[in-house]
This record gives sequence, structure tokens and C-alpha cells, in this order.
Amino acid sequence: MPASRSQSRARGDLEQQVFAALAAGGGAMTTADVRDALGGELAYTTVMTVLARMASKGLATRRRVGRSYAYTAVVDSAEVAAHQLHKLLDARGDRAAVLTRFARGLSPEESQLLVDLLAAEDQ
Repeated sequence: MPASRSQSRARGDLEQQVFAALAAGGGAMTTADVRDALGGELAYTTVMTVLARMASKGLATRRRVGRSYAYTAVVDSAEVAAHQLHKLLDARGDRAAVLTRFARGLSPEESQLLVDLLAAEDQ
């Protein structure tokens, strides 16, 4: 039995397509808006699941609109990375261990930048 079109897509490919449609929308879009922008062939629940996962990864923000959500693409990669780091810190419990391993992977220049940023926060 041949796989359907939605089953044959790679998960990352579908997420990229949904993200592109969301980013091209220029503002908040509902699941139905995104589905329509993609040609309307995908199941509503498939698009809804992808959008929810994108929101949990920090790739999109969502706000309640009636009984649904409206999503907006997060196009600032630094914001996405910061969101992911915060999620990791929250999930691990031992924040010091996570931060220590992160800091050990920094170059001397990156370490100095981090020190400078932290010092600026204290002022």
C-alpha cells in the first residue's frame, strides 16, 4: 500500500514548510490559515500538531483566539536558541551542571563576552 503524501514527507520537511507559510503570512495565523496557505491538502490536525510542536520549541509563539490559537513565526534565531536553553535548564534540574558543560564549550572570546554581558546586567 503506498504511503499518503503526508506520510511520505519527512517530519523536518513538513515543519519547514509550515514555518515558511507562517513566516510568509506576516502576522498571526490560525491553524486553518496555515493549512490554506499550504494548499489545503494536509489534515487540520496535522497542521495543528506541527504548530503546537513549533511553539514548544520556541519557533513560533501562540495566543488564544476564541477556542483556537493564532501562531506567529519567531524569526530571531537568538530568541529561539535562548528559549531552547531555558527549556533545557528547566528540564534538567541541575542547572549548574548544564551551565558548566555549556561554559566549557565556549571559546575564550565567547567566555569573555558572557562575562561582559553578565557584568552589564549587574549594573
